[in-house]
Order: sequence, then structure tokens, then C-alpha cells
Amino acid sequence: MAIANKLTKWLTNYDNPKSIGSRLRSKRIAPLLRLIESVFEEYGCVNIIDVGGTETYWGIVGNKYLTDHNVTIKIVNLPISKLPRDHGPFTFVHADACNLVGFDNDSFHIAHSNSVIEHVGDWDRMVKFSNEFKRVARKYFVQTPNYWFPIEPHFMTPFFHWLPKPICVWLVMKFSLGNCRKATSVDEAVRMVESSRLLSKKMFHELFSDADVRTERLLLFPKSFIAIRK
Repeated sequence: MAIANKLTKWLTNYDNPKSIGSRLRSKRIAPLLRLIESVFEEYGCVNIIDVGGTETYWGIVGNKYLTDHNVTIKIVNLPISKLPRDHGPFTFVHADACNLVGFDNDSFHIAHSNSVIEHVGDWDRMVKFSNEFKRVARKYFVQTPNYWFPIEPHFMTPFFHWLPKPICVWLVMKFSLGNCRKATSVDEAVRMVESSRLLSKKMFHELFSDADVRTERLLLFPKSFIAIRK
């Protein structure tokens, strides 16, 4: 639908530094930069695990900043994803975010995740994600969209996530919504709809109860939540 495409360009055009999405992301990472700087002052280097992340995301920080603060970033994604070559401050590995068995306790200075926990599955998997996240690093920064924000952030359709599942399935079979192409079967449509489970602030706080949970707003509406453990 045209409205979903317009919302996608307005909110998620991260290639344009002047877009709403880029400006929100720049503001969002300010506390993360303070975390990085505090670790650098203490240790002279910063070792980050980015769970479910991408190298592109870190472009908003810039290579100079990463170099100046001696930052190394291990980006972890599921085995179904293709691993890029390690280069610069980045290394890439396959792992399940809910079972980071390859990493010891406190292996990293900072654990980071942006819009990932809502994709890991049901509540039990979310609990495992949060436990692993807190286990591998003493400090962390994790962000997730707000269930009660009226625009669903993946399909970019107002009120989509509040509709009954059969209606959502019908919509994704009829239209390309946001960044999601039109589904070609009922099975694919159901999987697309179930691929994201948005959290309320109370649910998010339950998962990260040892953190300071902050609210990110757009036009006064609470758009997403950020949990920061210092």
C-alpha cells in the first residue's frame, strides 16, 4: 500500500542523514557512545558483541570514532545468514542469540542489540536471549520497538500489529507492506506475521530488570524502548 511505502521512506531511510530515521538513531546511540567512552577510559579498549547486528548500523558512529576508542565489534547472526569477511574493527560469527555457548561469562565489555529481541521467538526464547545477553557482558545496550506505538515498524502499516492474525495474513498476501514483499502463500504469510513479537514497556522491563529502561519518542508517542546497564 502507498501509505506503508511512504512511512518506510520517512522512518527508515538510513542512507539519508537528514531523514527521521537517521536523526532518531543518532539521538538513540548517544548513551551507547557514553558507555563506549567510559569503558575506553577504564581499559584503553572496548570489546563489543553486537547480537543480530550489521556493519551498516555502525556507520552512524564512523570508523574514526571506533579507531580513536580502540573498539572491536563481534557481530553475531544466525547460521542462515552469509558471513562477510572480517575486516577493520569487525569480526563476524554464526550463533543463536538465545544460546551463546561459544562465549564465556563477561567475554565483552558491552553487549549491544538493536531491534532484535522481538524476532527471536516466543517469551521463553526472549528470556533466554536476555539471560545470555546479560551473561556475556557486564554493560549492555538493547533497543526494541514499542507494541503500543500505532505504526508497526516492520510492515509500516498503522495498527497492523493490533489486528487479528487472519487479517494480517490476508494483508501480507495482498500487498507489499513496508520493507516486506507480498507473500506468495498462506504458509509464508503466517511466518512473516509471526516473525515479530513486539513488547510493551512492562514486558521489556521484566526481561531487563537490572537496567535503566528509557523511552524513545516520535511526535510525543513512545516509539521504542532502550535498556542500558552501566
